[in-house]
Amino acid sequence: MSPKPLRNIVIVGGGTAGWMTAAAFSKALGQAYSIRLIESDEIGIIGVGEASIPNLTEFNRALGIDEDEFLRATRGSFKMGIEFVNWGALGDRYTHGFGKVGQMADTVPFHHFWLRMAQQGKAGPLGDYSINTVAPRQARFMRARADMAGSPLGEIAHAYHFDAGLYAKFLRGYAEQRGVRRLEGKVQQVLQGAEDGFIEAVVMESGERVEGDFFIDCSGMRALLIEQTLKAGYEDWTHWLPCDRAIAVPCESVSPLLPLTRSTAHAAGWQWRIPLQHRIGNGHVYSSAFMDKDEAEAILMNKLDGKALAPPRHLSFRTGRARTFWDRNCVAVGLSSGFLEPLESTSIHLIHMAVARILSFFPHAGFDAADIAEYNALTRLEFERVRDFLILHYKLTTRDDSAFWNHCRTMAIPETLQRKIDLFASNGRIYRYDDELFAETSWLQVMIGQRLMPRGHHPFADLLPEAEVQAYVRNVEQVVAKCVGVMPTHAEFIAKHCAADLG
Repeated sequence: MSPKPLRNIVIVGGGTAGWMTAAAFSKALGQAYSIRLIESDEIGIIGVGEASIPNLTEFNRALGIDEDEFLRATRGSFKMGIEFVNWGALGDRYTHGFGKVGQMADTVPFHHFWLRMAQQGKAGPLGDYSINTVAPRQARFMRARADMAGSPLGEIAHAYHFDAGLYAKFLRGYAEQRGVRRLEGKVQQVLQGAEDGFIEAVVMESGERVEGDFFIDCSGMRALLIEQTLKAGYEDWTHWLPCDRAIAVPCESVSPLLPLTRSTAHAAGWQWRIPLQHRIGNGHVYSSAFMDKDEAEAILMNKLDGKALAPPRHLSFRTGRARTFWDRNCVAVGLSSGFLEPLESTSIHLIHMAVARILSFFPHAGFDAADIAEYNALTRLEFERVRDFLILHYKLTTRDDSAFWNHCRTMAIPETLQRKIDLFASNGRIYRYDDELFAETSWLQVMIGQRLMPRGHHPFADLLPEAEVQAYVRNVEQVVAKCVGVMPTHAEFIAKHCAADLG
């Protein structure tokens, strides 16, 4: 006999997490399932997740969303990477660009040849060898040219900056067109089965009872279902990632329109800068153990590029993850599953991957324990790998100008991260484990950018004569520079392809 199918899905919470889930479910499941989303206009959303990594292009493409339409609707811009200022040391500046670094040789990755030259002082900064890091310096952008395989112009990788509230609105329209029903109001009570503890229904303030077979908790940090009801527990990571506060404020746009997010380290945290078509999103993430909110707000407001467009909003968070992401007939998606600061713009990616993984493990009404266990194991691993990459930015610093940076520089770190650092420090080797999010080039750019220069390099990089290696490295730099020279500016590209109506 075939297992009994479930039919009624209830998503508790809207915002980016809720509507990404609803949109993806409505696309994948069609009319075979009832999908309802409960959302209250009175409950605000955090709404500072305004930058993505390239994986969001895959999510939108899977939904059949036209990229230009999406950018017009969300007043978005393009993003080629994240620029880090004052992280390795005061005055330092480097970019973690998406896409390739250099040109792959027959034997070993490009960066080993670059290391051979750089260790002799005969190569430029690593950022000179990737189109995704050179182009943003000149405020230039274009999409990758499919007809130019093998050229840097065919290897451009991009993500987005966008208004998260407008994205949720855009996805709401998409989902409702495909049968998703939105219920306005707040959840007052969660009803569980007496014997198994499964969630049977939620009761609205209006008294309406909303029954379901499968519940998705998109209620944000409140974690109404996964934590308040099912008591999943929370693993706190603030001993590694001590920032626990944020202040967000938009300001007027300035020129040039840069195709990158900027992260500037301050005395007890860092400031984000996200340029959209109609404004710049700004925020200051900081540790309340090392700085009070008045000082943090003053730092942010004094470092805006343009006039503030709204009062600053203060937010609190606790870095970490739910101990269990899927419990019985409930899965946590978005901030209800955990919080990792937006240093590398991973929040929306984690939503995307949770939704994709739920669809991969989509349950029957029986909810098989093996499926749930595997989902939890994979999600736990993903959170931990992203956690390690974020800790890397704090740990690898020479800054000693504040108590915060002294703490970060000297703190103990997870063994999984220490192993990566030690491996790279010896001979520049980087290995990607278990399909972790960040690829070798990401680890490379951050470790080099944060002043970790390996003692050696792969011995195969020594097989060629020095002059030949130097010519090879120089040629890559020259080709990248030439390609960037023919690219339009970011503003020109948007004006031609996806300008929003700002009237």
